[in-house]
Amino acid sequence: MLKDIGVIKKRSKTSDIFDEYCWRFYSIECTPSEYIRFCQDAYTNNFTQRNNSLNGKMFELMIASLCVKENIKPIFLQASVAFVPNVEYDAILYSQEQSPISLSMKTSLRERYKQADLEAIALKYVHRKAESYLLSLDENEVRDVKNKILSGSVLGINNVLCATSGEFDEFVYRLREQTFIKPEKIEVITAKNVVE
Repeated sequence: MLKDIGVIKKRSKTSDIFDEYCWRFYSIECTPSEYIRFCQDAYTNNFTQRNNSLNGKMFELMIASLCVKENIKPIFLQASVAFVPNVEYDAILYSQEQSPISLSMKTSLRERYKQADLEAIALKYVHRKAESYLLSLDENEVRDVKNKILSGSVLGINNVLCATSGEFDEFVYRLREQTFIKPEKIEVITAKNVVE
C-alpha cells in the first residue's frame, strides 16, 4: 500500500501498522486535516503498543501519504540538503517558485521545536528563500510556539501548524498550487579558468 504509492521502499513494522489501520482513509474524499485525524484516531484507538518513536514514525507516514494523496510531490523524506551539514530533515519539498520547503513533523513539541528552529536557520543560511514549517498534533503546544515565533524567540520556522486544524488545510491547499520539482545537480566549483 504505502510501497505502491512510493512512500516507502521496503516494508517495516510501522508501515504494516499504517497499512492495517490507516490505509482505508487514503481513498476517502476529505480535507487534509480530516485525513490526518482519521488516521491518528484509527491508530491510537486500535494499536495499543505505542511508544514515542512509533508515534513519530506514524505521523511522518500520515503526512507523506497525505502529500501523495494531494499530489504534492516529489517529496524527499529523511533528506539531506547540500551545504547544510549534519541535518536530516523529516521532509523537503523543492518548489520551482521558491526553492526548498522543509516540513518538520513532531507529534508533540515540548523542547523539540528548538531543534526544528535550528534546522530551519541552517537551511535559510544556505537557501535564502527557503521556508520551514513545523507540523504537530498538539494544539496547545502549537499555540505556545506560535507565540514564540511572534515574540521573535523562534527565528527560522515560518509557521507551526496543528495537522488536524483548518489552518493546516489552507497550508496544504497553498502547497498544491506550487510546482514541485527535483532540484538540478549543482556544480560545487565553477571558474572562468582552471589551471591543472
